[in-house]
Amino acid sequence: MSDPFDTAALRRRVLAAWADSPARFREDANAEEDLVRGGYRDRLLVELAQNAADAAVRAGVPGRLRLELAAVGGGGEVLRAANTGAPLDADGVAGLASLRASAKRDQDGAVGRSEGSGGPPIETVGRFGVGFAAVLAVSDEPAVHSLTGGVRFSAGRTRAEVAAVPALAGELARREGAVPVLRLAWPAEGAPPEGFATEVVLPLRAGARAAVRAALQDLEAELLLALPGLREVEVVVDGAVRTLACTRTPPLAHVRDGDRTTVWRLAERSGELPAALLADRPVEERTRRGFTVTWAVPLDDDGRPVPPPGRPVVHAPTPSDEPLSLPARLLAPFPLGPDRRHVTPGPVTAALVDAAAAAYADLVTALPPDPAVLALVPRVGLAAAELDADLGSAVLDRLRATALLPVADADGHTDAGTRRPPGRAAVLDDDAGDRVGALTGVVPGLLPPGWARRDAAPALAALGVRRVGPAAVVEAVAGIARPPSWWARLYAAFETADREELGALPVPLADGRTAPGPAGVLLAGDDLPVGRLGPLSLRIAHPDAIAPPAARRLLERLGARPATAAAVLADPAVRAAVEESVDAVDEGFDDGDPADLADAVLALVAAAGTAPGELPWLAELALPDDDGAWAPAGELLLPGAPLAAVLGARALGTLDPDFAAAHDPAALRAAGVLSTFALVRAEDPDDLDVDGAGEWADAVLDRLPPGTPPSWPPLTTVRDLDLVADWAGALPLLAALPDEAWADVVLDGVPLPCHLRWWLATHPVLDGQRPGRLRSPAGKQLQGLYEPARGAPEVLARLRPPATVDDVLADPDAALDLLERLGDPARTVPSAVLRDVHARLAAALDGLDVEPPERVRVAPDRVADPGRERVAVLDAPWLQPLADGPLVPAGGAPGAVADLLDLPLLSERVRAAVESAPGSRHAWADLPGADLAAARLGVPGLAGEVEVHAPLLAGGRPVPWWPGTDGGPDAVDGTPAALGRALAWRHGAWPLRQALAEAFAEPGRSADLAVEDGVGC
Repeated sequence: MSDPFDTAALRRRVLAAWADSPARFREDANAEEDLVRGGYRDRLLVELAQNAADAAVRAGVPGRLRLELAAVGGGGEVLRAANTGAPLDADGVAGLASLRASAKRDQDGAVGRSEGSGGPPIETVGRFGVGFAAVLAVSDEPAVHSLTGGVRFSAGRTRAEVAAVPALAGELARREGAVPVLRLAWPAEGAPPEGFATEVVLPLRAGARAAVRAALQDLEAELLLALPGLREVEVVVDGAVRTLACTRTPPLAHVRDGDRTTVWRLAERSGELPAALLADRPVEERTRRGFTVTWAVPLDDDGRPVPPPGRPVVHAPTPSDEPLSLPARLLAPFPLGPDRRHVTPGPVTAALVDAAAAAYADLVTALPPDPAVLALVPRVGLAAAELDADLGSAVLDRLRATALLPVADADGHTDAGTRRPPGRAAVLDDDAGDRVGALTGVVPGLLPPGWARRDAAPALAALGVRRVGPAAVVEAVAGIARPPSWWARLYAAFETADREELGALPVPLADGRTAPGPAGVLLAGDDLPVGRLGPLSLRIAHPDAIAPPAARRLLERLGARPATAAAVLADPAVRAAVEESVDAVDEGFDDGDPADLADAVLALVAAAGTAPGELPWLAELALPDDDGAWAPAGELLLPGAPLAAVLGARALGTLDPDFAAAHDPAALRAAGVLSTFALVRAEDPDDLDVDGAGEWADAVLDRLPPGTPPSWPPLTTVRDLDLVADWAGALPLLAALPDEAWADVVLDGVPLPCHLRWWLATHPVLDGQRPGRLRSPAGKQLQGLYEPARGAPEVLARLRPPATVDDVLADPDAALDLLERLGDPARTVPSAVLRDVHARLAAALDGLDVEPPERVRVAPDRVADPGRERVAVLDAPWLQPLADGPLVPAGGAPGAVADLLDLPLLSERVRAAVESAPGSRHAWADLPGADLAAARLGVPGLAGEVEVHAPLLAGGRPVPWWPGTDGGPDAVDGTPAALGRALAWRHGAWPLRQALAEAFAEPGRSADLAVEDGVGC
């Protein structure tokens, strides 16, 4: 077998060195074991790719690598790695068979060209000459086949060679046969596949096959970013081909993994390190002063950065174990420590960190001005290691000094042509909606919308971007001059902002002033005549400032009030101006024209549709009268008003006719100018400023039972009743007033006359008489006692003159009047009324100090004078035949009537007893007709006895009947009438006396009479 690379000579020199110094053998064995078990334990595919890339760079051709896992006889597997580029040469073989003596150190191809001689320069990646040791992690028999020849390494053959050296036998035994495999090389037969320059063949140990298969499946296409000399990698496993490729078109790189392509943005900084920085580095590194630092970040379909895949580590330039918290891939030739996995601190590392920070700033500023770039800002305090912390700090410092942040244009969009350093930028706490656009030009350096999102806050804070909250916005806009439409845009944009922080937000007013805050500002509605309200000096927001509904909603949240005409009328300032308007004219403390104030208020009243009396204080508005003076509206009459015709001469003034013609009559009436009687409303009688209010309240309370004063309902009445001169004309006007003026006042459930009805009833307003001293034309009970009231039906319906005795008795004064009328001999009384009228009067006047009448009614058409006649109140009907004077009907209450009239009872005046002897004595139950009498009394049978006298004498006179005493027998003269009266009195059923007399008068007809009694039951 040919040996083109003179591997025999290599073996002789190595074995001789080992034989001469067994310690050298141990050193080589330990060093190789450290590499296999340490720095290169899991870097097989990376090292194979790195070697392929370097071979392509040295040859100046596009690099291609084919990794194929293939089966071999006996169930084994072999990994084949074929690559293009420079083939294996003697220096390469010597490098493979040595430790830390790379053949790439002094080769002219250490810096090559991509895409042939015309491409940009590309440095080789391998630097240490030890990467090939990674193959020993999976294979004991690695071989390299190249166009120039091949070499093989073998653990078994090396072990045999070492065992043949006596000086090494002991050490070999101590190492249990472990030997440095890559120190002895043998020639190998074989050629690389067509199209490739070199192929590494790795028969896999049984325990390594699964790991290799997994590594091939997990191999990332992004590895090619660190290997610019390698364009494509084919991964073949079980016949399935997966192609990984990277096409660079700076500043972009298109990385393809099968059918999936990812675009990466690149940023590079290249340079040459000063020699002084390399003074403490190993000799073979000192000549490698050139460097290129590359940052790469994947982009989404919209060109925005996204987190890179894979393990976030520093690539130096292939993956290390240095963690990296920055969300981008860093490719930089950092000096590595002996473990080949961690970066060595020092001046070289520091210089590369500075270069990396500059390149990172280039990367960020090259990206589109989108909030997504904030994800690239280092997070303070999140560094995972010292190098990561250094990189984060350097990057952050560089970004803070770089004009990388866009600003918003006048429309609130991104001004792509203008960027500012973070220290000169500002971001809203919440840039929702049009807030940015509204504040552009007010807050310098304001970031466009979208940059204030919650996940961007840490990055903006790290950069030092000033945050602008609602309070800062208020401070920024205070004192600036902007048109109302600008303020409308601002308000609408901040509709949902925190209310408390916007309390001092200025508001432009309709009169040109600016309110220092929304609280109390009025927001004009469509019905508000803003242009006419200047004299009121109200704080009404300019209509253009609240045109958008959102602007109005914000100001309402901040304390502004919807300014409908009604709301403006409710403003205390308007009321104060109205109430002071007359004094302002009289005393001259207001330089304004009272006519302007009147116009403004009347415009509000017209717009609000205020009803007359709804706002009583409007009656204080100063208006001009027909004499050229100014008077309260409530003391003026409309020209030609119906009310003017019924009042006394000059009782009230008249509104200036020209002023009246220039204003809405409804508004004038609502302001209190009178066309008819005005309503007055109050919550308590003490607040009713009308004639007789106190007397009415007392009269109403007199009708209630004694006790706790009641709670008054809302009260309504009419003013100016005492000014009326023509009641015939006034009553129709009053009758036409709303029902509320006439409604009864209900106290403790008792309906009582309202003030208006009471006042009219107690004054001679109806044909010169008091309505309360007349009767309703339909009131038959009071005929003869009262004259009928005469007037229009609608007037009488409102006045409600009494129709019944109950109507009269409801008023104590009217009851006293009735008592006097009963004693008037010129009057008559219906019999039905006379029967109990005195008893009802006694009840109505109970508790009052009543003067007894001079004359009393004793018959429908007769009165008696107690001073001249022996008048008594009938209380004992059996004494009536013995009376020696007129009798007053007691109506069932003789004692009360006697007290009311100051008369004696008949029983007090007549003293008598039965003087005759009875002719017979009978049980009541034995009398003919007793059964019917019992039925009519509603008892099962009659008890007691009755004596029959012929005649019955008492007090020396014949009497028809006399009651028994202490349950003794009654006495009668034997007539049915006497029997009926005696039995009725015995049973307390005096009204049944006639029915009982009938039962005794016609005992033979008892059955027929009983049938009659059943009619109507």
